[in-house]
Amino acid sequence: MSVRRMLTALAASVLVCGAAIPAQAQGVSSKSAAKPAAAKPEAKPAAAPAGNAEPTLIGQFGTWGAYTAMPNGKKVCFALAKPSSSKTNPPNRPRDPAYAFVSTRPAEKVINEVSVMIGYTLKPGSESTLEVGGAAYSMYTRGDGVWIKNAAEEERMVEAMRKAADATVKGVSAKGTETTDTFSLKGLSQALDKLAQDCRR
Repeated sequence: MSVRRMLTALAASVLVCGAAIPAQAQGVSSKSAAKPAAAKPEAKPAAAPAGNAEPTLIGQFGTWGAYTAMPNGKKVCFALAKPSSSKTNPPNRPRDPAYAFVSTRPAEKVINEVSVMIGYTLKPGSESTLEVGGAAYSMYTRGDGVWIKNAAEEERMVEAMRKAADATVKGVSAKGTETTDTFSLKGLSQALDKLAQDCRR
């Protein structure tokens, strides 16, 4: 299973299983009728059977949920958030929900890989940008996902995300719609610290 499909499936599982994702994207139109449950301050981690691919919420930190899952028996840990604001040009274009992930896959020796599932098919061959901490990072696109183009910059980008208030992702759909999604980074640093403790093996 590709990383994009796995993350999309895990995000869908989070919604279906009712694990808490903050309902922050006010006014974001969506083709999907499913709405995530609003996070409660006292949200308890969801229980999942050992070896299950269903994600387990291990902590909610501000706007970021920290999750673990075991797809195909391999541990995956990820922080997940929805945008705090989303804009399209032309305005009010329909799209699926967007999600930002920072994932760790110990079996593949992947640590803190940043990706965004943008909620629509991106224009083939286009690039996106992720702006954080006064810097803009080029992101390559595939399907409905974006990843950093220069992997050597990823650690620096994650450090900037730990310190900044928000990150903005810009993209262009296959139909030419321009989108701007802003993600609050409140709680990301704590979520990543929790995942680092829980995802050592």
